[in-house]
Amino acid sequence: MLPQEIIRKKRDGAPLGAEEIAYMVHGLTKGDVTEGQAAAFAMAVFFRGMSHHEAVALTLAMRDSGTVLDWSALSGPVLDKHSTGGIGDNVSLMLAPVLTACGAYVPMISGRGLGHTGGTLDKLDSVPGYQTQPDLQLLRKVVGSVGCAIIGQTADLAPADKRLYAIRDVTATVESVPLITASMLSKKLAAGLGSLILDVKTGNGAFMRDIKDSRALADSLVSVANGAGLNTAALITDMNQPLASAAGNAVEVMNAVDFLTGAHRDERLYAVIVALGSEVLALSGIAPDQAIGREKIEAAYASGRAAEVFGRMVAALGGPTDLIENPQLHLAKARIDRPVVPDRSGFVTAIDTRAVGIAVVELGGGRMHADDKIDHTVGFTELVPLGAAVGPNAPLAHVHARDDAAADCAVATLIEAYTIGETAPEVRDVIYERIGP
Repeated sequence: MLPQEIIRKKRDGAPLGAEEIAYMVHGLTKGDVTEGQAAAFAMAVFFRGMSHHEAVALTLAMRDSGTVLDWSALSGPVLDKHSTGGIGDNVSLMLAPVLTACGAYVPMISGRGLGHTGGTLDKLDSVPGYQTQPDLQLLRKVVGSVGCAIIGQTADLAPADKRLYAIRDVTATVESVPLITASMLSKKLAAGLGSLILDVKTGNGAFMRDIKDSRALADSLVSVANGAGLNTAALITDMNQPLASAAGNAVEVMNAVDFLTGAHRDERLYAVIVALGSEVLALSGIAPDQAIGREKIEAAYASGRAAEVFGRMVAALGGPTDLIENPQLHLAKARIDRPVVPDRSGFVTAIDTRAVGIAVVELGGGRMHADDKIDHTVGFTELVPLGAAVGPNAPLAHVHARDDAAADCAVATLIEAYTIGETAPEVRDVIYERIGP
């Protein structure tokens, strides 16, 4: 086979066979397919799309480009969750330990911030000593002993995805549903999962702003995952406002600790976590249905078992042994803490959620370039939701910044991002719909 002939075939709209796709992926991994050929292949897929069978073949080939983990020696189901990204989306920090507390094993492969959205690994990097990039030996040890580990993609897992994504990023081919699907799922399949729940965001803070696009992506992910043998369902959830009342890195970890201990739980965040958790417990057979799954999730939080698992995971991956008990001793704080006072009183009628994420990046809490260093202390806390009453004595949020100039910019951006009216709006449910296998 010749790469150029496979590219020509896809360019002309003809379907590719599984062997041809596997050949391209193998060549991409070994370096036999050039960057130019990989870019041409990605562009051909971008314009021509892929059938269900082609997308499954691409996903499996990318899975098999590296190590595929085997958890057959474990005594319970192996589960995970993936989100398409949003603002104040620290769900993974609370969901992984609660699933473990319910009897699951969770090797959660997470990512860093992308564009205006925050990354789970960046949040965990704010925990002193926590190893977000352990080797596979440590991953296996922690999952086996604690039950869960939230880490980044290692070089061993789906290496073809890492190379292809870098090429897509500089060739304007990121927004291809088949390529997004294969990229997301190949890593999950390589992690050796038995069941997966997907959180596909929609709204002005999501990559897929339109519900039709979000639904198309969710349909593709669920269809291809199940076609590849991974029991998967998806929830489409709202990202027209930040999910948590915190947006940043250390501030979102603090929000997660408060959630786990019961000190404070944002209502919408709780709803999403419980819905995702109950779905994947039912998918895996740990619970007979979502209603029983919900009961198990709620009981694990109420008893403190989920908080205990999180603390053990942090310690096992090199972090402090008392993060749950004494988070203020370990999570660094920004020098500036200032309330963001709106320029008028009223009710929050709309939020430009993407602008909130951009404000965090501009504070230093995200990356403008791939090699940028992150200030883990900056961000927002006490972000008010849609419908909240605000005014001189009821601020929109608190900004945490490294200096006064950065705080001034963030305050101006946040005030611009919030629309205030005279009457409170109707706020729709955070869960839009479920897409099952």
